[in-house]
Amino acid sequence: MVMTTNQIGILSGIIAALIWSGFILVSRLGGISELTPYDVIAVRYITCALLVTPIWWLHWRNKPFDKRLIFASLIGGVIYAVFAFQGFSQAPASHAAALLPGLMPFFIIVLAYFVNNERASRQQWLGVFIITLGIGLLLMPLWFSQAFTLGHGYFIAAALCWSLFSVLVKRWNISPWQVTISLAYVTCVVYLPVYWLFLPKAISWSAWESVAIQAFYQGVLASIVQVVFYVKAVQSIGPSSMGALMAMVPFISGISAIFVFDEPATLSLIIGLTLVSGGAWFAHSRLVKRRCFGQ
Repeated sequence: MVMTTNQIGILSGIIAALIWSGFILVSRLGGISELTPYDVIAVRYITCALLVTPIWWLHWRNKPFDKRLIFASLIGGVIYAVFAFQGFSQAPASHAAALLPGLMPFFIIVLAYFVNNERASRQQWLGVFIITLGIGLLLMPLWFSQAFTLGHGYFIAAALCWSLFSVLVKRWNISPWQVTISLAYVTCVVYLPVYWLFLPKAISWSAWESVAIQAFYQGVLASIVQVVFYVKAVQSIGPSSMGALMAMVPFISGISAIFVFDEPATLSLIIGLTLVSGGAWFAHSRLVKRRCFGQ
């Protein structure tokens, strides 16, 4: 049976969304392992750089250290990674599932307006409003019970960094392979000397299992494979449909974290995750646009 272009696009989008969901779980696993957050960042980008080097050398000889690529990669690579993995070491994965992918639509819409002069549609704003309700429902009990940690703040900062990175990639028309290669190289060149000389490390032979898990998932699946499937889906079914598929990430990863890490399943968390995923789907669904807004 030969799959149609649309079927290939949908399958690619589902795979990309599942890998992104797994990224949250594996990152939390690294955060509570013997590794430091700085170890996980080093393992992620060293692995990615080693794997993309043959691709860069044989097929994609772009200039990874162009000034725009350096600036975008510092935001989406080094700074984002430091915030995100510090968050994973201090806050539950179920909260990361809501805050990281959940806040990105809001930040992207606001930043796209100021950076690219793009105006969001009414449907997008309604979707963001639903997402905001979900995040508020998650964070308010934490705030009043003084359970809001610095890790939650790190997740918010990481979402802002990745959103700015995404807007800059679009503004400067940076291709997926340019993004992947530059993120790996710039992060290694800037981060690794600082990591080696000044930052705490816990990598040892006894931690080989944790290192192997992070290297495979962070350096291979999350940094390379997910990007390929994501771009394939966008090319086949369009960014709106891909955005709707990505709406499954907060709910899948959040609910999975409850079982994998035995995190508390509060009513506010479940409703919050549902609203975040529902708002993300609403903001990107073409079907809603046609039926409700006549677009």
